[in-house]
Amino acid sequence: MTATPPATAAPSRAVRPAHRDPGVLRWVGAYTASTLGDSVYHLALAWAAVSGGSPGQAGLVMAVAAVPRALLLLGGGVVADRLGPRRVVIGSDAVRCVVVLGLAATLLVASPGLWVLAAVALVFGAVDALFLPAVGALPPRIAARDQLARVQGMRGLAQRLGAVVGAPLGGLAVAVGGPSTAFGLAGLLFAFSLPLLGALRLRPLPVGESTGTGSGTGTDTDTDTDTDTGTGTRTGSGTALGDLAAGLRYLRGHRLLGPLMVIVLLSDLGFVGPLNVGLAVLAEQRGWGASGIGWILAGFGTGAGAASLVLTVRGRVPRAGLVSGWTMLLGAAAIAALGHAAPLPAAVGLALAVGLFAGLSGALCTALLQTACDPAYLGRVTAVAGLCSLGLAPLTFPLTGTAIGLWGPGPVYGVSAAVCALSGVYGLVVTSVRKAELPG
Repeated sequence: MTATPPATAAPSRAVRPAHRDPGVLRWVGAYTASTLGDSVYHLALAWAAVSGGSPGQAGLVMAVAAVPRALLLLGGGVVADRLGPRRVVIGSDAVRCVVVLGLAATLLVASPGLWVLAAVALVFGAVDALFLPAVGALPPRIAARDQLARVQGMRGLAQRLGAVVGAPLGGLAVAVGGPSTAFGLAGLLFAFSLPLLGALRLRPLPVGESTGTGSGTGTDTDTDTDTDTGTGTRTGSGTALGDLAAGLRYLRGHRLLGPLMVIVLLSDLGFVGPLNVGLAVLAEQRGWGASGIGWILAGFGTGAGAASLVLTVRGRVPRAGLVSGWTMLLGAAAIAALGHAAPLPAAVGLALAVGLFAGLSGALCTALLQTACDPAYLGRVTAVAGLCSLGLAPLTFPLTGTAIGLWGPGPVYGVSAAVCALSGVYGLVVTSVRKAELPG
């Protein structure tokens, strides 16, 4: 396949802002529908599992999806780069739609055992391993490089909407018609994303990007088209394993992407324990109750949503690498203070600060990753970032709970905050990250 002539890229055409670009808006609409469907599905699955078994069995059903997701995530990045991200996202949502609607129909006529729910959870975990790298690789193919920060802001708003609206919507569906109705609603939401994704027209892979040297320079050997027929990378051995090895070599040798992976890993290792397991312990010890957890999570969601709104409106943050490092340090300080908060309003305010600073830092890191990465490798690079966040970071859950039981929340939150702060310090010390800029 030959490279797309420069004339087809229309370089002189004015770039349309992402929030006014019909293609970006279609992608955001599809992503929002998919996120809502995911939230409704998880609530319905939890309710059906609790109704059909013991709490321990329900917890096992909910945890089953994590295994194939962690094991297959890197392979999902290879698939996204080989087949094209849009094709993989469409296939993922189509599979989720069929499986969930099938489960809804089954629940209408029978009462299957927990093994059926566990099987569905396994399928969802495997599909997530394909969906997550592909959806992360799509923004640079639908928006100009100088619009990627705004796209990340819009994606963050969609995630907040899915979290805030999805769970109550699923609860209402369960209350009205039981789990089968909720699963049916989730399936329809997945189905709604399909025509929007099918209407996307992708930008061709840019000529002149690196194909694995790690220097950010070189000549690409192939291009994609707006029909999403492959990525054009020819750096592997022709096998999936060879492509994965080529992607890891590219990531390891890149002066910006490698350090960004370290930042993602450190920040999530320090972040997820206190904001998940830690909150339940804090609420119990402080007497806040379950409603207190809800208020704290609402504060965090408000802060994260505000960070996404800032990026959506501004479109670009000058000195993005420097800002990301300092906001991570501020977020770490808020995490440490949260472990000592006694009044609930203070805890809510600190959670809002954590959401604002950590949300802004995370979105900037993602925008820098997507801007710096050769799109032919973006699925594999996104998969590595996802493995750090979804595969390795959750391993801290039992460690966090045990440590709080031994030493109390204050010291554990302090150590977790120190790990988060280390990611900010690392970003400020590494020159390639500190001086990283988003295109403007």
